[in-house]
Amino acid sequence: MLTVAHLVQPVDGGVARAVADLVGAQHAAGLRPVVLCPSGGWLAREAAGAGARVALWLAERGPTGNLPWEVLCAARALRRIAPDVVHLHGDKAGLAGRLALRGRLPTVFQPHLWSFQTARGPAGQLAGRWERRAAAWTDRVLCASDAQRLAGRRAGVAAPMTLLRPGVDPDRLPAGDQVTRRQSRAALAAVHGLPQRAPLVVCVGRLTRRHGQDVLLRAWPGVLARVPGARLALVGDGPERAALRRAAGPGVLIAGHSADTAPWFAAADVVVGPARWGGVGLAPLEALAVGRPVVVSDVGGAGESLPPGQAEHALVPPDDPAALAGALAALLLDPALRGELGRRAGEHMRGPGALRHTVADCARVYREVLARPGQPARREVPGPRLTGRVRPRR
Repeated sequence: MLTVAHLVQPVDGGVARAVADLVGAQHAAGLRPVVLCPSGGWLAREAAGAGARVALWLAERGPTGNLPWEVLCAARALRRIAPDVVHLHGDKAGLAGRLALRGRLPTVFQPHLWSFQTARGPAGQLAGRWERRAAAWTDRVLCASDAQRLAGRRAGVAAPMTLLRPGVDPDRLPAGDQVTRRQSRAALAAVHGLPQRAPLVVCVGRLTRRHGQDVLLRAWPGVLARVPGARLALVGDGPERAALRRAAGPGVLIAGHSADTAPWFAAADVVVGPARWGGVGLAPLEALAVGRPVVVSDVGGAGESLPPGQAEHALVPPDDPAALAGALAALLLDPALRGELGRRAGEHMRGPGALRHTVADCARVYREVLARPGQPARREVPGPRLTGRVRPRR
């Protein structure tokens, strides 16, 4: 049985959700996933509930933190586990994990977002130099879009790269029917006082500059001018919460952190992702799987993850409040269009956009990095569409 060690930081938000779904599907497919992550978030609990083994990795969320100690902890934990493949998720895991391993084990790195895209000035230049250096210790980089892969190439990252489209697990999300919608609206009305029949736009994500909730707040008066009585809910927490609360105007709810965001998707008329940089993110994909239309910033290849026919209504330029307001208002004023887009989105995310395809593609990458010449033993990667012989490195 193939053992895959997933080194992960952060332990909440979209990255953690993607990892929890991935390891659950890998466990069901017959692999042995082990999640190494800090305590304090919900990832450890979710991963254990999905069947993965969980071990503690002491690491701060910030880009540096106590890096020597984090590298040492990662090296010790990986030595105890002795995995066949190490899968690194996010900037911090990519940094500490590759410094700890230095190519001694097959290493797959999934940045989710390049470190040199999140940093600015000298820090961004340093991050770019690090990624170019770390390519020598990376068997494969998993990119969420062609745009992300191209950004890596332009930055001089020479490691082999493979496209791994993000997928969602439709089985853990509610149906998008009207009964579920009414039930979710009633539950949210009881807790947050939202009118049950008001047009509702939902934005789920960490409250940071990158996610662009401030752009959304600047766009909201333009939406209200065309759709009086509409409501906006910002679901999440983060360093910009206080500033966003001060900037919030009429019809805006700062809902805070939610352990379960699925009811918000079910209750929404439209889900919005106004990010300044990055990609489409996991929350809009989950909303699409529930059958809700989305409006997202055209950054980081976001359009590549949208179902066919959605981009015309879903994509807006980043940091453009007027365009964002126009796209949201157009969908709120056209229930027939919302219904058709939502229906087609749900079908796509339960078909080509489903998590099972992501899991199969990920297992194919494991096979490829393990099957390099000169490795003595062979081991099978099990599971539907995941069969084949591989050579683990000892």
